[in-house]
Amino acid sequence: MTRVLLAKPGLDGHDKGIKVLATILRDAGCEVIYTGLHQTPQKIALAAVQEDVDVIGLSMLSGAHVDLSRDVIEQLREAGLGERPVIVGGNIPLRDVALLTGLGAAAVFPTGTSYEEIIGWFAALPTATS
Repeated sequence: MTRVLLAKPGLDGHDKGIKVLATILRDAGCEVIYTGLHQTPQKIALAAVQEDVDVIGLSMLSGAHVDLSRDVIEQLREAGLGERPVIVGGNIPLRDVALLTGLGAAAVFPTGTSYEEIIGWFAALPTATS
């Protein structure tokens, strides 16, 4: 079973989408840990270590997705989890998708991505890393 940490970094207070995603991933067979709103990159990395997750998912609607993703990926590397896939979703302009993958995001799911596409990405993962 794939263990997924879902987090809302930064000051974005909109969490309906990530809660729906958590339910959909759970129903698709993932074990989901949701950290809640207003998480720092350090707290996200610490939770990923403590929960021994396979995938880290970030949801952002605030427009700070590049800086926050960079910071979370850096914190994960420092924590020894640099090989764990990080996915980024939310209000992501298409022009930033390549930038985010260049920073190390394994996948980017802008607003409007179907849940089927996201579940398909998880289904294509190799055996869990834990």
